[in-house]
Amino acid sequence: MNKLKILLGILILVFAFLVGIIVITGKIPFIQNKTRLSIGIYEGDSPFQLFSHKNANNPVLTYKDVTDVKADFVADPFMVQEGGTWYMFFEVFNSKTHQGDIGFAQSKDGTHWSYQQIVLDELFHLSYPYVFKWENEYYMIPESYHADSIRLYQAKKFPYEWEFRKTLLKGRYIDSSIFHHDGKWWIFTATTIDNCTLRLYYAKDLDGVWVEHPKSPIVKEDANIARPGGRVLILNNKIYRFPQDDYPEYGNQVLAFEITELTTETYEENEIEESPILKTGKSGWNRYGMHHVDIQKNGEDKWIACVDGISRYYVLNLGSFYKRLSQYFIEIKKYLLGMSVGPSANRG
Repeated sequence: MNKLKILLGILILVFAFLVGIIVITGKIPFIQNKTRLSIGIYEGDSPFQLFSHKNANNPVLTYKDVTDVKADFVADPFMVQEGGTWYMFFEVFNSKTHQGDIGFAQSKDGTHWSYQQIVLDELFHLSYPYVFKWENEYYMIPESYHADSIRLYQAKKFPYEWEFRKTLLKGRYIDSSIFHHDGKWWIFTATTIDNCTLRLYYAKDLDGVWVEHPKSPIVKEDANIARPGGRVLILNNKIYRFPQDDYPEYGNQVLAFEITELTTETYEENEIEESPILKTGKSGWNRYGMHHVDIQKNGEDKWIACVDGISRYYVLNLGSFYKRLSQYFIEIKKYLLGMSVGPSANRG
């Protein structure tokens, strides 16, 4: 009978513990909510009015397509067209090493993609592989925040082999976005983990000396418009940047700003009327966010874009639950021991 009472008491305590956690946190303690990113293809008659491509079965690339490593997700796609073939570079989050590598896929029509392989793997996390062509050479600036630098890579054998060329800037920079304008190179880059600050640098040469713009930081204390969300677009001599909106949720949409004035002394920008240009879907692979876009011309009056979307899934995590439950009972034990020891300590 006593054993039954003890067992019943334990069950009541466990039940009370579960109910307490659910009420306080709104979460079931042994169910873990995770996010997963996938890649899609959009199209439009304008670069600022994009829709899911009618010939693409979105998402066109997911973690399941990665064949050479076990992956949690794929994200941050950039693409270029060379010799009639589209090449896409993107982050592959490696499940084993818990860091990002850079993978690539290819396509003949831009809508049906075939994953190829990891092309860049460092000892530190890589993402946001900003690929571009200059003077018939291909370069890449992946995010290398954990290496405390902005690193420039050059294709040794495009698209498979890349080699480190130079550190452009030292410091903790996020999603650096480079472009060439008016005879100079420019880089937008975020510099805070909370995604609230955007800085601007410029240099005469790609591997030259980089100087921070006198108006930098361009954005301060505004997570809605600071962190870069894709390739800078130059269209009809106008410059457009695409920030990801990271408040109140990370990567909930992509906005668009026209840079109306840019010199080594001045900077002005305005959000365009069509902004935001990417929003979450109603269900599925991009229901919980879209935070990246790379827009490319595709024919006379057509545009194509690679984007990424955020979904959520749930996993059973009994290990974490057991750990928290054990800590809970340890605290109860300490409390009960304290009650029993307390009065005797005062008798003397």
